[in-house]
Amino acid sequence: MSSEQTTDSSGPSGAGVGPWGLKLAGVGAALPPKVLTNDDLTAWMDTSDEWIRERTGIGERRLGGTTSGLATEAARAALEAAGTAPTDIEQVILATTSPDYMLPGTAPAVARELGIDCGAFDLQAACSGWVYGLVVANGLIAQGMKKILVIGAETLDRMTDYHDRGTGILFGNGAGAVVVERDESSQGQLLSWDLGSNGQHVHILYSEHDGKIQMDGREVFRQAVTVIQRSANAAMERAGLTVDDIDLIVPHQANIRIVEAAWKRLGFSMDKTEMVLEHTGNTSAASIPLALDNAINNGRIQPGSTVLFVGFGAGMTWASAIVRWS
Repeated sequence: MSSEQTTDSSGPSGAGVGPWGLKLAGVGAALPPKVLTNDDLTAWMDTSDEWIRERTGIGERRLGGTTSGLATEAARAALEAAGTAPTDIEQVILATTSPDYMLPGTAPAVARELGIDCGAFDLQAACSGWVYGLVVANGLIAQGMKKILVIGAETLDRMTDYHDRGTGILFGNGAGAVVVERDESSQGQLLSWDLGSNGQHVHILYSEHDGKIQMDGREVFRQAVTVIQRSANAAMERAGLTVDDIDLIVPHQANIRIVEAAWKRLGFSMDKTEMVLEHTGNTSAASIPLALDNAINNGRIQPGSTVLFVGFGAGMTWASAIVRWS
């Protein structure tokens, strides 16, 4: 799919489908206990805390754990926050680039640990994965489901060379989970979305089987800024909204400079942006739900708030979704 095209499951309007609304009823997060600081990295590579912070906005990242273990911990927290029993969940969607095994998927193991008896599958759209999962969940709710777990979880330390200054300063582990529910009142809505990909850029960010992450940093930066601008604008246009109508933006936490450059083009304010990058590093599919959990804990989202999620990553993939909070 070319970078000019988008996938819009709702048809020409890009608006949510079905007779019901959608609400993000509970959010949870999980980070492994081991912290790898910028100062720690100076023992392995020619760098400094100041150099890393200036170029990325990252101060530390987390290591350890398993993808299924972190996903389960985050999901339990989300279920508790939503007041939902595991047996009420009808689907588990796990966005990850770092599953426990090549085969089988990790989502069934998470469902088992939670005591959930339903469909469960992994979704691989790299750093855009959680937003892809949210759009899929919206479609399932439109078809009649009531409660779905959408999780983003990663253990990227298994794929990262922490002696490589180009990638080792960026990536870490973590998980975030959301209970997505049918909103009978229709006050909460997935107002619009924009999903896209461009396979011509596969080799600017990739990892071979059992290999380490390889990245063309300059090209990733250039492409990311471009697709963020295009995707966010497309989602706002489909929802009939402007920059001023967005109450909070929750972007993929890859690099603060990418976000700042894209926001300059879009006219967004960093004051309206939720960032946890400094303490988590780039956690790929986990980064948006991790930041969302932080925003909720800090009271940044209220009923009626309009929230824009923006993801971008390897593939190259991108995804934007606008939610009216219930």
